[in-house]
Amino acid sequence: MPTHADVGLIGNASFAKAGSNEESKSSQMNRRAFIALSASAAAAACTTTPTGNTETRLGPDGKPLPQVYRISSVGRGRIQYRMLDSVNALRKSAGAPELQLDSKLNAAAETHARDMSVQNRPWHFGSDGSSPIDRVRRVGYQGSLVGETLSETYESELETLAAWMQQDSTRTVILDPSARDLGFAWHQEPNGKIWWTMVLGAPGNAGPTPSATPAAAS
Repeated sequence: MPTHADVGLIGNASFAKAGSNEESKSSQMNRRAFIALSASAAAAACTTTPTGNTETRLGPDGKPLPQVYRISSVGRGRIQYRMLDSVNALRKSAGAPELQLDSKLNAAAETHARDMSVQNRPWHFGSDGSSPIDRVRRVGYQGSLVGETLSETYESELETLAAWMQQDSTRTVILDPSARDLGFAWHQEPNGKIWWTMVLGAPGNAGPTPSATPAAAS
């Protein structure tokens, strides 16, 4: 059964905060995101397509089978700005400053999303042993890492954001008041699985590289 995992890391916490959960594919793809954005939902219909027959198919229990969320080649920018708008709406409600998309953090997020697929594991270290701080430095980001959130799922970006907001570790990263820059990217496998990566940064000098290994999820 496919897994769903969400992991959050706070940049100044020596990789000590991490969380994960597992759900069935059916429950993942049918769970209603608590973020209700009708305009975003309409935009999503323009940038994603279901696979196979578009007619509703029923499972053995008589309920509709979930459809795979497919990301089209032209939907990249729309998805990134949809996520930015949704994150900023949540941050505004929490009294945190708005974020702006950063191309370098986008690049760092995309590199790690692809690498997680290669490793078949949602965690913060690259196949070369790189940490999130290593990756943001490699792309030339001059600020400091605030945190990184990851997900291995079949869900859309807004459903994934909803799942992140339900976990303390990932919610803390998303609402961190020190963050000003956002990087967001993904890698989708042929079977529909998506590896989402969000990286938050703060302008200024980069901090020291943590040396501890991630703590196991409780």
